[in-house]
Amino acid sequence: MMDLWRLHQGDGPLIVNVPHAGTLVPEAVGGRLTLAARALPDTDWHVEKLYDFVAGEGATLMTAMQSRYVIDLNRDPSGAALYPGADNTELCPTRTFADQPIYAPGGEPTPDEVAQRTTSHFLPYHRELAAQVRRVRDRHGYAILLDGHSIQSEVPRFFAGRLPDLNLGTANGASCAPELQAAAAAVLAAAAGFTHVVNGRFKGGWITRHYGRPGDNVHALQLEMGMRCYMDEAPPYPWHAARAAPLVAVLRRLVATLAAWKPS
Repeated sequence: MMDLWRLHQGDGPLIVNVPHAGTLVPEAVGGRLTLAARALPDTDWHVEKLYDFVAGEGATLMTAMQSRYVIDLNRDPSGAALYPGADNTELCPTRTFADQPIYAPGGEPTPDEVAQRTTSHFLPYHRELAAQVRRVRDRHGYAILLDGHSIQSEVPRFFAGRLPDLNLGTANGASCAPELQAAAAAVLAAAAGFTHVVNGRFKGGWITRHYGRPGDNVHALQLEMGMRCYMDEAPPYPWHAARAAPLVAVLRRLVATLAAWKPS
């Protein structure tokens, strides 16, 4: 069985999911990548390190191992665009965030290959994530899912200018209770030295929208962070522990707030 995820099961109501930090690429895919793509530039670098403390706080932590270039776990498996009318990446991406080809000419995945990757990678991951959500909800009567992401602070393909440091998305409030969104937003607003926005350019991906069902007692939020807050954004994308420390402190407060919240 290929390595698709790492999982730490916690007893609390919070699940933290990190779907884009993986760097594993099967040989059959890696041999067809362009030189630019082989560096996996669109990885959510080191996000698993930022949330490493979660396992000691009673929360569940699930982290993808496979690269998003194999299949994007945060896209609609039907192929529907995440942001209609905007530039969107596909379920099996074919261009980098810098708008360069991911595959050498003739190497792009066929529809049959996309379907195969969906079966072998996407569906098993989401069966496990869905099982964790059910387990937590059965134990507590509700579940909270925090989907953890990061991105380079300037990506002209997707947004103009510089992205705020902390980008909270709740599908415009549809994926969680308003009180939970307000509690999370208050933590970010109080984070000295960081800019933030709620439901700005990033409103939550497919995971947030798919799992977030407040009426069914499942509340989902996405946090997209600017990479400049904790690392160098240029290859080889080094982690900076000292730079990351203030951000980890914010994440600790956010996780504690989410874990302590209960539906009224």
